[in-house]
Amino acid sequence: MQRREFFDTPIEYLKGVGPQRGDVLKKEFSIFTFEDLLHHYPFRYIDRSKFYKVVELNADMPYIQIKGKLTRILSHGDKRTTRITAIFSDDTGSIELIWFQGLKWVKNYLKPNIEYIVFGKPSSFNGKLNIVHPEMEESSKAELFSGPSLTGVYSVTEKARATGLDTKALVKLQRTLIAALPAFVQDVFPSDILQKHTLMSLRDAYINIHFPKDEMSLRLATRRLKFDELFFIQLRLLRAKAQRNEIYRGKVISVIGDVFNTFFKNYLPFELTNAQKRVLKEIRIDMGTGKQMNRLLQGDVGSGKTMVALLSILMVIDNGFQACLMAPTEILANQHFISISEALKDMDIQVELLTGSTKTAKRRELLQDLSEGRLKILIGTHALIEDRVQFNNLGLVVIDEQHRFGVQQRAKLWMKDGVAPHVLVMTATPIPRTLAMTLYGDLDTSVIDELPPGRKPITTSHRFESARLAVLGFMKSEIAKGRQVYVVYPLIEESEKLDYANLFEGYEAICKEFPLPQYSVSIVHGKMKPAEKDAEMQRFVSGKTNIMVATTVIEVGVNVPNASIMVIESAERFGLSQLHQLRGRVGRGADQSYCILMTGNKLSSEGKLRLKTMCETNNGFEIAEVDLNLRGPGDIAGTQQSGVVDLHIADLAKDRAIMEEAKAVAEVIVNQDSKLSEPRHTFIREKLNRLEAEKTNFSRVS
Repeated sequence: MQRREFFDTPIEYLKGVGPQRGDVLKKEFSIFTFEDLLHHYPFRYIDRSKFYKVVELNADMPYIQIKGKLTRILSHGDKRTTRITAIFSDDTGSIELIWFQGLKWVKNYLKPNIEYIVFGKPSSFNGKLNIVHPEMEESSKAELFSGPSLTGVYSVTEKARATGLDTKALVKLQRTLIAALPAFVQDVFPSDILQKHTLMSLRDAYINIHFPKDEMSLRLATRRLKFDELFFIQLRLLRAKAQRNEIYRGKVISVIGDVFNTFFKNYLPFELTNAQKRVLKEIRIDMGTGKQMNRLLQGDVGSGKTMVALLSILMVIDNGFQACLMAPTEILANQHFISISEALKDMDIQVELLTGSTKTAKRRELLQDLSEGRLKILIGTHALIEDRVQFNNLGLVVIDEQHRFGVQQRAKLWMKDGVAPHVLVMTATPIPRTLAMTLYGDLDTSVIDELPPGRKPITTSHRFESARLAVLGFMKSEIAKGRQVYVVYPLIEESEKLDYANLFEGYEAICKEFPLPQYSVSIVHGKMKPAEKDAEMQRFVSGKTNIMVATTVIEVGVNVPNASIMVIESAERFGLSQLHQLRGRVGRGADQSYCILMTGNKLSSEGKLRLKTMCETNNGFEIAEVDLNLRGPGDIAGTQQSGVVDLHIADLAKDRAIMEEAKAVAEVIVNQDSKLSEPRHTFIREKLNRLEAEKTNFSRVS
C-alpha cells in the first residue's frame, strides 16, 4: 500500500532545502510538498552530451552547451559594478558571457584560463553574440554523461535565481527527490486500464519526466502524466453530470401547444435552418425527459441562436412555466428585450426587462407580476439574481455569453424556486472542441453550424495607415449607397486615458472628413450614461447617423442589418475572438459587408498571424482553434476563474487525442460505477477526493 506521507511531506524536509529555500519554493513556485516538487515538470530538455563550437552559434538557437576557456573578465560600472562581461573562447572563435546579478559570487567563481562547460541561450546585441546569465561548471568537476543525456530545464523566477535556486539547483533537488521515491508507488489505475491504453507506471513516469532514460521513455512519461491530468478533469465533470441527473428532477415539458404553434405558423420571421431545427429537437427531447436540461448552445455570430432560445421559451410557456434570459450587459439585455418583444407583439404574452436602470415603481410592479405568475418572460442583466427577484414557476433559464458572468452568479440564478429549471447556455464565442470538453464536459452541446440563407460571407482585409485615404473613400461610396459604418477603437484598461484620447481624436477626424449636413456621426463609449448611450445607439439603429465611432462596447448587442462596413482601428491590439465578434456586427443583411483591419506598420509575428487568420476565414471555430494555440486556454471563455484548466503538463491546444482517450476511460468508469465505490476504483476515488478538497469547482452553471 502506498504511503501518502512521502508525497505530503513538507518541502523543507527534503535534503538540500531547509526553511529558507523552502520559503522561496513556496512563494515563487507554490511548491509546498514533495508531490508539488514532483509536479514541477521541465518545460524543455537539453541533450547535455552534445557540445557546439562558438562558430556554430546564432541568436535563433535554443539552449546550447559549449566548452572552452575565459580569456578576459571585465567589470563595468566603476565602484558600484553593474555588470560583468567575460570573453569565452574555443578553437573556432569567441563570445561574450554577461551577468547583471549575483555579481559578487560570479566575480569570485570565474577564473581565466580554466576550461569551463557553459550552458545558456545565445542572443544578439548590437550585432554581437552573447549569452546572458549562463550556467558555468569547471570541466574537470563536471559530471560525465555516462547515463541519460537529456536534462530537464525548469522554469525559474528572478527572485528564486537571486537566492541560488536556478534550473541547475532544481535539477539537483529533483535528483534528491527521485532517489528518495518509494520503491513501490501505488498507481491510481487498475492494471487492465494501464495495459489497454499502454500507460507507463506512475513511478516510472515520475522518474522519466525529470530524468528521461531516452527519447521514447520521455514520450511515454509525458503521455502518462498528461493522461492523468485530463482524465481527472473529465471524471469530475462526468460525475457531476451523473450526480445531477440522479438528484435533480427536471420540469417536464411535454406539450407543444397553442403558444408555440401560433408563433411558428403565423409570426416566425424567417424559415429555420436545418441546424436550428436539429437543435430545437435536441432541446425538446431534453426538456421532456423529466431530468434537468443543461445544454450549451454554440453558434457563430448571426446564426440564429436567439430565435432558438425564443422557441424554447415558448415551449416552456405552453406547459405553464415562466422563463428568463440573462445577458451580461444592459445593451445586450435591451437588444434581446426589443427583438423578443417585437417578435411577440401580436401575441398575448407579457415580456419585461429588468436591469440596474429599471425605475423603482416599474420594478415593484414587475416583481409582483413575476411572483404571481402573470409575467411569463423576464429578460435582464445580473439584476435577475437579486434575492428579491422571485419567480412563481421558473421552467427555463437562458444565459447569453455566460463566460462574462462571475462563477457564483451563474450558479446562483437557477436556484430561484427550489426545483431546478432547465438551463440553456448560449455563446457566440466558438469554443475549440478540447476546451469545450474541458469547460463544459458536464453539459450537452448543440452547435448551429449554418448561417441563414441569403447571408453573404463578410469580406475582410488588412490595411496599413498608408491606405487611410482609400479606406475613407470606400466608406463614402458605401454611405452613398445608403449603408452605414462602424469605426471601433480599442480600449485597454491599463491605458484608459490614452485610449479615450485616441477615441475622441478619431471621432474628431471622422467628423472633419464626414461633415454635417451631408453626414452625421454617432459616438458611443463605456463612460457615457446609459441613457446617452442608448440614445446614440438608437440614432444609429434608426439610420439617423451614417457612422458610429465606438469602443468595444458594441462588441455584442447591436443588430443593424443596414451596416455594411466595420473598420477596426489598431486591430493588432485586439484578440482574435474579439476581432471575430466585432466583425459579426456587420453582414446581418442581404448586402455584401466588409471588415477592414487598420494597423500601423510594426506588427509582431503573433499580430500578423491574427490578422492573416481573420482575412482568410469567417469560420468562428477555425478562428477559435488558432486563438487557443496563440493564447492558451487561460484567456478563453473565462477559464481563469473556473479552476478547471490548472494544468501542469497537459496542453489543451495540442493534446486533443489524449483528451478523447482519457474521456472515454472516464465515461466507462462513471457508467459502471458513478460513486467509485468498487474496490478497483479505490485509488481513483482517493485521488479525486484530494483534488476536490484542494479546489472547489464553481465553473458549472448548476
